[in-house]
Amino acid sequence: MTTEKKEIAFFERYLSVWVGLCILAGVGIGHFAGDSMSYLSRMEIYNVNIPIAILIWMMIYPMMLQIDFSSIKGVGKAPKGLILTVVINWLIKPFTMAFFAWIFFDQIFSAFIEPDLAGEYIAGAILLGAAPCTAMVFVWSYLTDGDPNYTLVQVSVNDLIILVAFVPLVGFLLGITDVTIPYETLVSSVVIFVVIPLVAGIITNKILVGKYGEDWFKTVFLPKLKPVSIIALLLTLVLLFAFQGPNILNNPMIIVLIAIPLIIQTYFIFFITWFGGRKLKLPHAICSPAAMIGASNFFELAVAVAIALFGLESPAALVTVVGVLTEVPVMLSLVALANKWKY
Repeated sequence: MTTEKKEIAFFERYLSVWVGLCILAGVGIGHFAGDSMSYLSRMEIYNVNIPIAILIWMMIYPMMLQIDFSSIKGVGKAPKGLILTVVINWLIKPFTMAFFAWIFFDQIFSAFIEPDLAGEYIAGAILLGAAPCTAMVFVWSYLTDGDPNYTLVQVSVNDLIILVAFVPLVGFLLGITDVTIPYETLVSSVVIFVVIPLVAGIITNKILVGKYGEDWFKTVFLPKLKPVSIIALLLTLVLLFAFQGPNILNNPMIIVLIAIPLIIQTYFIFFITWFGGRKLKLPHAICSPAAMIGASNFFELAVAVAIALFGLESPAALVTVVGVLTEVPVMLSLVALANKWKY
């Protein structure tokens, strides 16, 4: 009997390629368009850029449609995997990300990064570290033979925790780095980019499943909506790099410098979660998704909040975008490792 080889979908498989092309396109547009790009950057309401907000909402809403909080009911039957996920994502990961960012941006790279900019680079990394993955982890779980139902539980719980923990956690860590942040902007960002699309997703899910059935919803509706999320992500990156173009052209090595601590953090968290799960005697189908959730990030939320807090052209926003660039190839390497270590 042959085992069907699991493959990542075309767009997800080459996401880093699309991101790279968007970087080139964005930098080119920013260079040749010049001051005309400032018109888009001024389209704001309460420090939230309207074109970017629309695109990010289009990214996040399709993900929220997949969340089923009713799946949490059976979590008591196997709580250890969920406990591991919560501890890693909320008690360890944000702090190790802040530590690695501080070590590299403020210390090791001090000769290349000005002190007044280091704080914002650290802030962008903190936003990534405080936002656990809610979408791509379903792909990573599938590719490593994870339990899809338990993965859904882990993601759903993380979404609930984000609602109450993201703002105070980010505020605390940014306070440690001496970055002044407007809490009203941080709270409004979570409301706009998490609460509203989450509520809209739940309502849409209930209405469509009730009218057309769960099978139609999963096999027809969601696949049709998926390209919207990907296209919105790519257009967001083009705009971001169009605004960041001059900064990147003046210092092209900054992308590499940003990527180094982000990649180290990803592998570090994966290994902690993986061996922690083995220590807890979790089955592979639960341990693997837990490690994938810990290693990956909800970069859509991080990008949105970074833009709202620090602006389109900020170093913080650039860090979150580099997080998108590095995530897919790094996570694919971890998928291969998890499959190699399957038990």
